[in-house]
This record gives sequence, C-alpha cells and structure tokens, in this order.
Amino acid sequence: MQAPAAAERNKGPILAVLREYVGAGAHAGRGALQVLEVGAGAGLHAAHFARALPQTRWQPSDIEPRALRSIAAYAEAMRVPNLLPPILLDVSQGWETWGGTQPATLDLLISINMMHITELRCTEGLFKGAGVLLKPGGVLFTYG
Repeated sequence: MQAPAAAERNKGPILAVLREYVGAGAHAGRGALQVLEVGAGAGLHAAHFARALPQTRWQPSDIEPRALRSIAAYAEAMRVPNLLPPILLDVSQGWETWGGTQPATLDLLISINMMHITELRCTEGLFKGAGVLLKPGGVLFTYG
C-alpha cells in the first residue's frame, strides 16, 4: 500500500466537505449513494471516505496498474464493505469505457489531485463524463 503524505494531510478536510453533501438527507430512503472516484491513486482516500460514509457505494478507479494494486490492498486491509474493487479507467476516453457506468446513475463523481497533473484531454473527459453519468442533482467534486 502506498501512503502519500498529501493524501494523509488532506483526507480530513475533504471528508468534512463530502459529509456536507452526503449527509444532507436528500437521499434518505433511496439506497446507497453511487460514487465513482476517478484517479484514486494509492487508495487511501477511497478507503478512508468509504469507511466514513457507509451510506455510499464507492467505486475507485485509476489508469495505473500499480495504483489499482494499492487500492485493492487498502480495501483488503481496512475491510470496508462498501468499497468496491478498483477498476481500470482512462478518463480521457469516452464514458462508455468507464467500467460499465451507465448514464444518470452516479450521485457523486470525485476527482482528487488529477486535473493539475494530467493533460487537458483528461479534464475534458472528466467533465464530459460527468455531464452524462451524474444523476440530476448529482455532484462533480474536484480537489487539487
């Protein structure tokens, strides 16, 4: 498992903001909130957020095989039942390639520390995918 220092430092403040959205009560009685995290990296955030937000169904993803292995290790070590196995996802490709995610099915699409380190086509892909995959009222949450 990788443990980036920046992820360790910012997980608390990011979680506080996510709780505002997830805990708003607007989703009561509608089942788990569907979350896709694009560029989950090492997986520290995915495991931390999924554990803290049990009302979510958290799907981590990344383009790097090494990151996918780290995410899987976090999921196994922390035994978080609502954290799904990571999927390979290239955000610069069309949403149709995003692990079978269907239009208007996501409550939350999260991207942390991706846009500032990737090519413009990745950011463009993220926004295009969000426009199709988020439910009405769904949120694209970015950080970094």
